[in-house]
Amino acid sequence: MIYLDNSATTMLKPVGVAEAVANAINESGSYARGAYTSAIWAGRTLHEARKEIAKLFNLGDNQTVAFCANATTALNTAILGAIEPGSHVITSVLEHNAVLRPLYRMQQTAGISIDFLPADDIGNIHVEHAKRLLRRDTKALILTHASNVTGNSVDIAAFGKFARENELLFIVDAAQSAGSIPIDFDSMNADILCFTGHKYLMGPQGTGGLCMKKSTRIDPLIYGGTGVDSFNHDQPINYPDRLEAGTQNIHSIAGLLFALKFINETGLENIIARKMALFTQLYMGLQTIDNITIYGDIYQKERTSTLSINIGDMDSAMVSDILSTEYDICTRSGAHCAPKMHEALGTERQGAVRLSISYFNTERNIEETINALSAIAF
Repeated sequence: MIYLDNSATTMLKPVGVAEAVANAINESGSYARGAYTSAIWAGRTLHEARKEIAKLFNLGDNQTVAFCANATTALNTAILGAIEPGSHVITSVLEHNAVLRPLYRMQQTAGISIDFLPADDIGNIHVEHAKRLLRRDTKALILTHASNVTGNSVDIAAFGKFARENELLFIVDAAQSAGSIPIDFDSMNADILCFTGHKYLMGPQGTGGLCMKKSTRIDPLIYGGTGVDSFNHDQPINYPDRLEAGTQNIHSIAGLLFALKFINETGLENIIARKMALFTQLYMGLQTIDNITIYGDIYQKERTSTLSINIGDMDSAMVSDILSTEYDICTRSGAHCAPKMHEALGTERQGAVRLSISYFNTERNIEETINALSAIAF
């Protein structure tokens, strides 16, 4: 099997991730629920995972990491918990439904208004458009760091500067960029950055979280026990405890911790170089095939290893099905939970076939994929 659906979830993990999960099942108690050995083990695992995230994303002392189930939960926590009712929000057509649907919900229930930054013909957004959308009641800017359809990255530093100059809450969706593009939380000028552990961080499903400035106020999405301050009718005031109600998924976080150590020890720059070499091989091979449309800004200096294509007017689901059943190649077709991006690309009816490369793919995988697509397109 050739697995090229890593933008959805990485299936091939660093050797040791599964063992780390199994060890945690046998070793871990509940964090902050006791002073016995297995509870301390859980606390140490959570603390070490926060440290590895802080190292990877260059977090400072005034910033923290709160863990949750995935980027969707993190984005819901940030959007529903930090955006002021009745305010104006700027976002973009690149966004995933994990951003769009919470915003639509707040539009219905909290009276917010939303404007969308348009994309150009290769799927990029520009800060000049944000300046034109700015209003007196604009309070927040929410952007993905990288499109899950085209792989294009967003100039987050430029948008962060715009947000700071206009005193906007800046929320960044790093679901696709974490593990694919260098992240420096400070230089982004972000207030909140949401990530998931099961994509390019190569950890287990059920992991994710948000990085935030401790000065940022976020109302909890979930209320309940935290193991501390139990007589308080509200959640604890201190972060990350305020956002981590309930028992943490220590088993999967232990797997994520192993993956994060692998990334930090291997060097993110080496991982990126490997993936982008395979991406270049794929793109150059597809260039030789007639009747293939490739979407996005392929020559962007900083982008992810995701590529979306179509073959003529073939339905994207049919192409992915042929790749799967006849060639044992796993891809993702359809709208990718990014409806406005597909509308911008003109692919809302056809969808697109997404091929997303991981560190553990090989040159042979890419060669066989090119040959398969060539045969389908012939």
